[in-house]
Amino acid sequence: MIATSHPLASAAGLSVLAEGGNAVDAALAASAVQAVVDPLMTGIGGDCFALVAPAEGPVRALNGSGRAPAAATIEALRAAGIGDAIPQSSPHAVTVPGAVSAWCRLHADLGRLPLARLLRDAIAHARDGYVVTPRVARDWAESQAIVAADPAAAALFLPVPQAGARHAQPLLADRLRQIADQGAAGFYQGATAARMVAHLRSLGGLHSEEDFHRATDGAHWVTPISARYRGFDIHQCPPNGQGLAALLILKIIEGFDMAGLAPADRIHVQAEATKLAYHHRDALLGDADACAGLAERLLSDAAIAALRGRIDMGRAMPPALWDEPEHRDTIYLCAVDQDGLSVSFINSIFHGFGSGILDPQTGVLFQSRGASFRMIPGHPNAIAPGKRPMHTIIPGMVTQGGRTVMPFGVMGGQYQAAGHADFLSAVIDRGLSLQAAMDEPRSFATDGVLQVEAGMPEDVCDALARRGHVIHRLDGPLGGAQAIRIGDGLLEGGSDSRKDGMAIGL
Repeated sequence: MIATSHPLASAAGLSVLAEGGNAVDAALAASAVQAVVDPLMTGIGGDCFALVAPAEGPVRALNGSGRAPAAATIEALRAAGIGDAIPQSSPHAVTVPGAVSAWCRLHADLGRLPLARLLRDAIAHARDGYVVTPRVARDWAESQAIVAADPAAAALFLPVPQAGARHAQPLLADRLRQIADQGAAGFYQGATAARMVAHLRSLGGLHSEEDFHRATDGAHWVTPISARYRGFDIHQCPPNGQGLAALLILKIIEGFDMAGLAPADRIHVQAEATKLAYHHRDALLGDADACAGLAERLLSDAAIAALRGRIDMGRAMPPALWDEPEHRDTIYLCAVDQDGLSVSFINSIFHGFGSGILDPQTGVLFQSRGASFRMIPGHPNAIAPGKRPMHTIIPGMVTQGGRTVMPFGVMGGQYQAAGHADFLSAVIDRGLSLQAAMDEPRSFATDGVLQVEAGMPEDVCDALARRGHVIHRLDGPLGGAQAIRIGDGLLEGGSDSRKDGMAIGL
């Protein structure tokens, strides 16, 4: 089975499984297709994380996130006119893309079918054109301003296509063919890398060809972090991803009867736990080198008890660090193959259309992940040479007693960690099916407000407002999700109705 947020991606993954490919093959084929047909969410100019688990045995994590240029320092960016934050459209927001390195590492270590076969459908869609789906068309329209500012991006992505229109990216087809033939070196070395670097430098970027060369083998396997929730082990990639925030939320809410609480009470607990976890994320998370021992400290019994104790069921409270005195876009997919191998996979260019910077010679649209860096000396997430920024994209995996139970993930930028916890609580605590858990109206405590989707009942919103939550009703959907639950001889899949995709199996 494969579950993605785009029908063409699901179709590509399913065809690979039907030909005897494994879950890694299916995930790579699907991700490559989505890099073409959902260009504002993902691409080869972005980053990737993955969790891989056999039917029984340890979970592995792959970090495929890119690094800042070797010349990137706070002082250099200040000299270039960058203030307290790195703008999305700045070349300084472009970290060296890590996705292609991750794809090729996954394929070399665990793939079964040839890379050229896995990229075949993506190449065809990019060369011959693909039909724009309704959700992609909506998102495209909402993000058009960022590409309008870049001549090459505007020429490719504007005017905004209507749902049902055809769109092609022939230069992207060439890049994918290059990767299929040459592997990661076809992207990070030679003429392609030189052209990307030259374009970024022409805009004021600090990138060098050596930065790209080093990224050829940049993706690497790391040990996941995990926490126990109601008898299930929840696995996340370690920092620089924000998976630790998802585990924090889960451990905090584990002390409440989430199954028995009234809807307003349950949402209140989730909101308060989210504020606490994200406060810690923003203060403490960054590259792995700056986070040694952080997961152990924050997930300790003392830390969780202190955080949980700060939740007042009667009113919304400001967050605080647990050890201090009292007084802020993406595609996700998953696959399970005939041998029980599970892959939880996420790929992103961060904001809609990333940085909006398109290299006119290579057709590569660059991510904006560097906008996550802080311009604060000494901060764990301060920009520095070769450093990876804190990432919002997080794949998830559930195991129990050493057996893999469910690859899952939630899209939606900053919402993802909160979305992981909300989805798992709905499935584990309240026994909802995967699809029902995904389709429930969502809420998200962020930036001093409680965002709620249009389907949230009025009486629930009123009860939350009485506790001090500032209710902000969203005009559109919040995030998206996919999951596959492994039962006894049965796979149950879900794909968020907010997106265009599907879960489909053989």
